[in-house]
Amino acid sequence: MRGQELLTLVIYDITSDRIRLRIADVCKDYGLDHIQYSVFSGPLDSTRRKEMFARLDQTLGDNEGKILMLQICERDFAAKCEIIRITGDR
Repeated sequence: MRGQELLTLVIYDITSDRIRLRIADVCKDYGLDHIQYSVFSGPLDSTRRKEMFARLDQTLGDNEGKILMLQICERDFAAKCEIIRITGDR
């Protein structure tokens, strides 16, 4: 039986283009959505989060970089504040 799925955020800062793209591929493999340049989000249960974090760690290896994984409950996510500005024709 799978545990409760929580919104999972993966935020990373990696200097190597090659490794950064591989990290993005891992996020996509786990069904996360690309929401900003180095940020992905999506629902994952605790087992999948642990698997994914291990895979991210392996992918980063000894390369320079930071990876942060956060889990957020629905109530906290619903309380988010967001500003979006889109330029161009309306």
